[in-house]
Amino acid sequence: MFLARKLAGLTLLTTALLLSTSGISTGATAEVLTNAADILALSPERASDSISVSITGVVTAAEPNWGGRFFVQDASGGVFVNSVDGAPPSPGDIATVAGITTPGGYAPCIDKPHWMKSGTGPMPKAKVPTIEQFMTGNEDSQRIELSGIVRSASTNIDRLSVELVSGAYRFRAHSPIPPGVNPQSLVGARVRIRGTAAVFFNATLRRFLTIVLYAPSVSDFIIEQPAPANPFDDPLIPLNATAQYRNRPSPSGQVHVRGLVTYQRLGEDLFLQDDTGGLQIKCPDAAAFSPGDIVEAVGFPGVQNFLPVLEDAILRKCPGGPALVLPNNVPMAQLQMGLHNAELIMLQGKLLDRQTGHAKTSAGSLLGPRTVLVIQTTNLVFTAEDNATAADSFLSSIPIGSTILVSGVCLLQSAEDGKTKSIQLLLPSSANVRILASPGWLTPQHLLVTLAAALMVILIGSTWIIMALKRNTALRQLIYERELGRKELQKAHDSLEQRVKERTRQLKVQITARKEADLQSKAVLSERTRLAKELHDTIEQTMTGVTLQLNAVAKLLEQNPETAGRHLGLARNMVRTSRVDLRRSIWDLRTRELEQFDLAGALLLSGNQIADGANIGVKIETGGTARSLPEIMEENILRIGQEAITNAVKHSGATQLRLGLDFHEQNVVLTIKDNGNGFTPDNCLGPNEGHFGLLGMSERAKRLVGTLTIESAPGTGTTITVDIPTEEMTIRRAVIAGQTGESMETDHEENIPDTDPCR
Repeated sequence: MFLARKLAGLTLLTTALLLSTSGISTGATAEVLTNAADILALSPERASDSISVSITGVVTAAEPNWGGRFFVQDASGGVFVNSVDGAPPSPGDIATVAGITTPGGYAPCIDKPHWMKSGTGPMPKAKVPTIEQFMTGNEDSQRIELSGIVRSASTNIDRLSVELVSGAYRFRAHSPIPPGVNPQSLVGARVRIRGTAAVFFNATLRRFLTIVLYAPSVSDFIIEQPAPANPFDDPLIPLNATAQYRNRPSPSGQVHVRGLVTYQRLGEDLFLQDDTGGLQIKCPDAAAFSPGDIVEAVGFPGVQNFLPVLEDAILRKCPGGPALVLPNNVPMAQLQMGLHNAELIMLQGKLLDRQTGHAKTSAGSLLGPRTVLVIQTTNLVFTAEDNATAADSFLSSIPIGSTILVSGVCLLQSAEDGKTKSIQLLLPSSANVRILASPGWLTPQHLLVTLAAALMVILIGSTWIIMALKRNTALRQLIYERELGRKELQKAHDSLEQRVKERTRQLKVQITARKEADLQSKAVLSERTRLAKELHDTIEQTMTGVTLQLNAVAKLLEQNPETAGRHLGLARNMVRTSRVDLRRSIWDLRTRELEQFDLAGALLLSGNQIADGANIGVKIETGGTARSLPEIMEENILRIGQEAITNAVKHSGATQLRLGLDFHEQNVVLTIKDNGNGFTPDNCLGPNEGHFGLLGMSERAKRLVGTLTIESAPGTGTTITVDIPTEEMTIRRAVIAGQTGESMETDHEENIPDTDPCR
């Protein structure tokens, strides 16, 4: 307890001393950040405010070539410290660092630091992130632990540099050289490294580029699974089997192949071929080989452009050779299917174009002059590329349009489905190009000569035309005078023609006016006929019924007052219904004034008017694609809906009334459903008792060749369904029936006013 208190007091004293040495105010109002997490949490704008910092932690990384920079980590995390005056601390030192915040080029860090060592201690426990988290750059400045397969290893003075693959990611790590370890023996080994993650970045854009792991000591470089003692002792596999399934792969993931060298690009790759096919070997550090050399390669299978490659390969030349490798003449259809990649093949085509430049490696370094030939076969265009150490005059002298035969290593660009997107041939030398046929006479050069001759002929012809024009000047003057006379005559002719057109237009206007008057007269006559029929079907028939009932009242008033009272009630109901029908007719005339009649809207409006004051909610739902119907059909459907709504309001005792209007391809269906008392349809009162509603609705449905269905029972409400067909012939018959006032049924039932419901 005493030691802890003493160390805490020493830390406070050290912090105050460093802050005063740095010129940083220690007043009560000054803000001082005391842990790494608070520094990393700052935004770039906030970190630019040069906030005072004082943290105590363990130095986790300090490379000799960093110019005094180092990483320090406390219990909350790690942070980067910019260069300091004098010698930097060493990994493992416990240091108190005072300075100010700066946004840094990627993450916030400590600037203008002053540090003081207070002892040494163990490294902080390494965090174990996933490789995906590590590759995002968010673990920058933190001590972490990762494992992977070593793909390459090299040394620089006393430092070991390795490239590792973990999952689908590749990263680099640096460590002190383990004693007695040959870097090449690490290739293929599985290792675990504990170190500090350092991000390389674009400072201008503050953008992540890559991330490197720095291990401070040999103990942080752990070999979990050594590489094979001699990877060349693994069994050989065919070149075309590197990307195929293997039941028992090598623990290191490497494969051992052998083949003949067909082509090599120094500093980049090598192509091998055996009886099964070819393979591209990625080997930037390989020595030079000659075509035909027998070479063994040990590397890691990979995929590039959806085609197999061997990455990070180690090469060994075998005794024998060089052997002669002959190109294969392959069909173009097989190349389009993704076959023969990395093989030495032969293709024939016509030279379309030629481009010259300098070849570059994948790292961007120059290799030498490059000549690219653009060649067309019957159904495909491909390129042939020659990377020579010096310019080749033969390739530059081949005439454009020549038919040539080229042999080289096929390098395909494949799509995800295995189909080929482009074909490139790598030519070992210009000797792999042979001219089969020179171009025909019609070459670009010949076309230019022909064009020049044609321009000369045109120039001579133009000169002759100018001379002829001068000679024809006098003749043109005579023609001009005659043209003036012709124009005067034409002017008179045009004036007469204009008068004729004006008179014709006037006659057309008069004829059109007469036709419009005839149409208006016919329309008025048609509307009057419709109104007469409407009045006949409603008010006239209702008045007839009223007259009959009143006659009955007059006869029975003295003899049987009770029966006379019943007839008098029927007459009153008929008068009331006649009033409703008259209001409907007036409302229907007003709605027809609209350019487009909305049947669903008319039903809803009519329902709300009828149910007004009855405490009944009316809703309507439409189905299908709404469309315009013939007027006679819309009118009768509307009448049926109005009558059904009136019945529900008067007799059902319902609180909800739902209307459904469904437009089908061959028919229209209207549904009226209430939640009222219901009734028994077979016991329904009919015309003999003065109730004509259901009969009227049925009559209207029959006029449209439709059906009316009533589903009801006491206590279950009532559902009325009207199904009207919309076929063209049915519509015509309905229109004819509507114009003549007759039913479409063969028995021509008598029209009875649909004024009262039946409940």
